[in-house]
Order: sequence, then C-alpha cells, then structure tokens
Amino acid sequence: MSHPNQSDSIHISTDRSLLDVHDLYEQLRPMPWAVSYTCERLQKAIDNTAVVVGAYDQSADGKLVGFARVVSDCATFGYLTDVFVHEDYRGQGLSKAMMQTIKEHPDLQGLRRFMLITGDAQGLYAQYGFEQLRHAEKWMEIFNP
Repeated sequence: MSHPNQSDSIHISTDRSLLDVHDLYEQLRPMPWAVSYTCERLQKAIDNTAVVVGAYDQSADGKLVGFARVVSDCATFGYLTDVFVHEDYRGQGLSKAMMQTIKEHPDLQGLRRFMLITGDAQGLYAQYGFEQLRHAEKWMEIFNP
C-alpha cells in the first residue's frame, strides 16, 4: 500500500523491503523515547510489527524521512508507536500522510481499541479520532525504561 504525499518527491509506503533498519536506527537514536533501542532490538520490533509506514524522499535516492509502526493483532487491538519525521521534512504534512495511510490500512480496520502515547502531538492524533483515556483509573502498566 502506498499513497502520494503533497510533494511529488515524497513516497509513503508500507512496503517493508524499502526500509533500511540501520538508517532508521541512526535517525531514532537521538529521540528520548528510543534511548533503550539497539539496532537488533529495533529489527526484532519491526519483524513483529503488523504495519510499518515509511516516508521516502525520491529526490534523495529514496532516503527515509519519516516512519511509524503499529503493533497489532489486526483484529481487536492496535498500538501506534515510533512515529517520527526527520527535522528537515517537518511541516510538510508527512505525519498526516502517514496517519492517513495507517487509518486506511486494511489490516487495521475494525479494531476495538487503538492506542498511543504522546507527549506533544495530541492535536495531530485527535484529527484521526484519538482521545484521552476514558477510564484511565482502570489501566495498568509495567513500565521498564
């Protein structure tokens, strides 16, 4: 599945064969939420992910400039994670194009619960139906940074 973005040079795709995990790892390393990642851990995470979305700049030899993935059983639950857009490409609608690709993905239709954690992008995700937890007091977690 792929969608054109507003820029003709950006290609949004769920084709895993386009993804260079080493390049992705290098781009994610500075992110505070990815501090515990190793390249091997990232590869394992991607291997066990239902949907990966990449944004590639065709005018720069297909350079990866955005990424997101959804961990899911493709029936009842999904978790959006590892969303990023390279700083040189922010403000061009890539996050929205990737979210639209995720929202339309056939494997993610009809999920009972679709979750994410974000510290600063609530406005973006609200545009796609995400909202605050309804019964946060019922949720529990094991958090192991």
